[in-house]
Formats: sequence, structure tokens, C-alpha cells
Amino acid sequence: MCGIVGYIGMREAAPILLSGLQRLEYRGYDSAGIALQNGGLPFMKQKGSVGALLAAYEESPAKMVGATLGIGHTRWATHGDPSDRNAHPHLNADEDIALIHNGIVENYSLLRKELISEGYAFLSDTDSEVLVHLVDRIWKTDPSLSLEAVVRAALRHVEGAYGLCVISPRDPDKIVVARKGSPLVIGIGEGEYFIASDAAPIVEHTKKVVYLSDGEMAVVTREGYQVKTIENVETEKVITELDFSLEKIEKGGFEHFMLKEIFEQPEVMRDVMRGRVRTEEGRVVLGGIEDYLDRLKQAKRIVICACGTSWHAGLIGEYLIEDFARIPVEVDYASEFRYRNPIIGPDDVVIVISQSGETADTLAALRAAKEKGAMVMGICNVVGSTIPRETMCGIYTHAGPEVGVASTKAFTAQVIVLYMLALALSKGRTISHDEMRLSLKELSQVPEHAAKILELDAQIQTIAESFKDARNFLYLGRGYNFPVALEGALKLKEISYIHAEGYPAAEMKHGPIALIDEDMPVIFIATRDSSYNKILSNIEEVRSRKGRVIAIASEGDTEVARLAEHVIYIPQASAQIMPLLTVIPLQLLSYHIATRRGCNVDRPRNLAKSVTVE
Repeated sequence: MCGIVGYIGMREAAPILLSGLQRLEYRGYDSAGIALQNGGLPFMKQKGSVGALLAAYEESPAKMVGATLGIGHTRWATHGDPSDRNAHPHLNADEDIALIHNGIVENYSLLRKELISEGYAFLSDTDSEVLVHLVDRIWKTDPSLSLEAVVRAALRHVEGAYGLCVISPRDPDKIVVARKGSPLVIGIGEGEYFIASDAAPIVEHTKKVVYLSDGEMAVVTREGYQVKTIENVETEKVITELDFSLEKIEKGGFEHFMLKEIFEQPEVMRDVMRGRVRTEEGRVVLGGIEDYLDRLKQAKRIVICACGTSWHAGLIGEYLIEDFARIPVEVDYASEFRYRNPIIGPDDVVIVISQSGETADTLAALRAAKEKGAMVMGICNVVGSTIPRETMCGIYTHAGPEVGVASTKAFTAQVIVLYMLALALSKGRTISHDEMRLSLKELSQVPEHAAKILELDAQIQTIAESFKDARNFLYLGRGYNFPVALEGALKLKEISYIHAEGYPAAEMKHGPIALIDEDMPVIFIATRDSSYNKILSNIEEVRSRKGRVIAIASEGDTEVARLAEHVIYIPQASAQIMPLLTVIPLQLLSYHIATRRGCNVDRPRNLAKSVTVE
């Protein structure tokens, strides 16, 4: 969840590191630091934002200037509070080894006690600091070893996950990196190389990258890089071309990345469908699963594993696949899947969904499913990430880089992929050619509908002003709109810090109705579908208890307006399409409530974009 950046070349390293850390700040932002190789290892680290570190660097002593090799880190706290002392990089007592680390050292307590007994003093509360002292201890035992050799030896003692970079003037002009469970990518320039935990800080310098796999190390010098396994077996790596530009990760005139990404959704929807939705032909072309489509259609059961927003998309996927393809579907939290000994076998298909492709819990679920013999398919946004590499087949969402921690465009992209998948599974089995064409035609109209909903932004801002001081929200929906109620509540919790809960509307009477009073805003997703009249009854029940009702309704609906304090009208569509439309007003409402409360919507407290630790 933390961010890593490294540079070796002929240019000044510090500005490149600091700029890269700013692009990685969404991954972790309670503290930041850099270490440079410049004779010794001058370093700076402190609690707070990268901006604060940059300001401190501009007043830094001369020893920070002129270095052409360095590493940097933004932290998301796991062990030890956000503070200067717990920030990375960590150095040994002689300050001639510097190390940065993402992940968790599960046996750090035992290692720490062992090292303290040998005289090592710890300056932080982190698990990461044990790594630099392990390297130091092994090197002192045999000073003739290379940096990569001592790092390799140290990692043999480590249980847990890591993405790490190590530098030392004892073995200068190289960066040693290693990965197990926490992503690392090497960017290839002209006589210079870049290291990062994802491609965001690299793309402005080069589009050629190599992704490390679990259990791999690399030694990076100005002359090139060499990748080996932790067991010291050399491996060949494929160079990947990044498929996005620097402009796509800039704000583009919007106040926040989250708002930019909400407004990007119509174009993202088109990108997801481009070349895949063949309306006139009545078919969907999904190249990443084409060779496995027959196997997918023959599945006795599909299990979808995901976390957070991706789990909500998976719930919609369950409804879609069962509706269209008539294949039984279960949706599991990936964080629970691996621990409950699930009944999975060769006749099952497990679909894992992750925006980053690096979500630790989802990767663990993927590997557990493979061990049990299931076919595993991935839905992911990041080309070259771990999930696409470890699944048998999959579909990229093509949503482009999503910087805002609270996911928006990634969710709608995932739902469209699941819609296309459901249709692909149903072709020739459960729906006719004409039904397929009608479904694809309606799907192709979604970007236009989404653009129309975004025009309601001013109205939604007015609603946000009325409810910005609320302490609780209740979100209610039925059928396809129940997962949207969950997603709407999650968005509000994530970025405004208001307590919110999503429920199936029918479940309101089984508990949540006790909370309804004049201080409780209740958001109903009340579009015209088979449960519309039931939703109206639920609204009446809330009104009779003085609850304040905000409704998402279909255009032309006058009945809801009679009951609700505020109504946001969206284009009418089928139940299967509605989640792609009803979620957009909820994203905007969460955003505008949060900004009016003074919250940092792009970097909400305690959260990070890519959850790479358990």
C-alpha cells in the first residue's frame, strides 16, 4: 500500500524521486522520505505529505545535491504510528545501508528480539527496520559479499510480503530490488533506469517497463538490469509498453482526481466497449477469454472473489450472469475466501476482480482457487500486474489510471466487463440473436446516458449543501440496485467520514427502520423496474417516521416526486443497465458532501489505493 520509487542514471536523482513520490502519494501518505547515494547516504524523511518533504528538500544541505542514484518512499502505516521515526528509508547504525519496504514482515517480532539480543538498536516501531539490520548483520559476517548476495541471504529469514529497494556505498552504483507479494516495476530509459511500485511515476520518463514476479530480485545499474529468482536462478523478462500517457494521470483542470475520474466515465465506458461490442453482428468479442469461452460456458458454478468496490461490482455480475447465462454464481469476499476452506473443484470457475491487479487478499484467493484445481479468470485494469500474469485468462477493463483512492470509473468499467461477459456466456445457449442485439444496443447507449447524468452536477451540489452536516445516511435499493446502495454508502464513508449503510430496501423493516427519524437522510434508488411499487411503499414507511428522503428516479416519474424531499432524475433503462447509471449521482453526492466538509477526497485518511497487505 506504500509507494516506492528509485532512480539510477546521469540526471539529478532527488527531483525525479520527489516528483515520482507525488504521483505515488495515493498509495500511502502519512510520511515520506528519500535516500541518495552521494559519497555517503544523505537522507531525509518526515511525517506528512510529499509536499512537506519537497519543501524541506529545497532547504537541504549541499550533500543532498548532485546525487544520480537514490530511492524514495511514501508510507501507509501498518506497524507504528505516522511519525518521523517510522518513516522510510531505514538505515543501519553506520548509515551505510538504506532500505525502503512495502508489505509486512510477519515474523518481525522474533527477528527484532534476536537482533536486539545481538546489540542492534531499533529507532522505529516498524516491522521494516528489521530488514536493514538483517542485511547489515549478514554483511558484517562476510564483507566480501555483494549487496545482492546479502539481500538474498537476508530474505531467506523473512516470512511475509515485501517489495523493497536497497542501496549502499559499500557496493555503490546499484540498486537491489526484490518482490514477494508487493508489486515492483522497472522502467527502462536511455542510460537510466526507474523503479516504482506502479507505473505512475515512470510514464513521464519512459513507456518501456519490466514487471517483477513474486520471488524475483533485480540488480539495477546504469548499464542495465539483471533479474534472478530469490534462489539465484536467472530469469528472462518481457518488456511491456505502457498503454497510458502522463496527461491521463494529471488533473486536467479538475479540482480533484476523483471528480476528474467521475467525469471521465462516459469516455471510459466507450473505451471498455471499443472493438468488443459488435451490435449489428449480435456478438461480444473478448479476446482475453476467447480460447476458454467453451470451458467458461460449461462451468457448473462461478465464484467471484473481490474486495471493496470490486466486490460490489461482483454482486452485480452475479445478477447479470445468472440472468443472462443461467449459470449459478456466488460472490465471496476475497479476504474471507482463503480462510474458510471453500468447496472448490475442477468444475468451478473462479473470477477475481481487482482494479490494481495487486490486491493482496484477491491474489491469495486466486492462488487458493488454483491449488484446488479451479479455472481462474481475472478482471483487472492494470496491464502487466500480478493478477493477469497468474490467471489462466482474463479481461482488461481499459479504464486508464485511477488515482483517486475512492474508486469510481474502475467500478463502472468492471460492471460493463461483467455485462459483456454475461452476454458472451449466454450466446448460443440462453438468449436469442435478437435479444443479444437489443442488449448490446442498450449497452452501447450507456455512455450517452452517463454524460446526461453528469449534467446534473449543479443540482447534486445543492443537495450536498443541505446534507453535509448529517451524521448518518441510509442507502436502500432492490435487485440490481442493492449493490449500488452498498457502493453509494461505501463512497460516502470513504471520503466524507460520515457513517453510512447500504441495505436491500425490503430489509429496512428487519432492523434499520429503528434508526429513522428527522435527522436520518435516506437515499432510495427508486427507478422503474419490477420492484418499483415495493420501493414506493418503503419510501412511505420512511416518510411516516419523518425520515428525509433523497430519491434516484427514472425520468418522467411524478409519483416519487410526491414523496421525496429531493429527486435526481436519470434516463430510463432496463434493470440490468441501471447500476451503470444510478451509481453516478451517488458518486457525485459523496464527492460534494466531502468537499463541503473540508475532506481530502483524493487521499482519505487511513486508506490507500492498492491494498497490498492483509
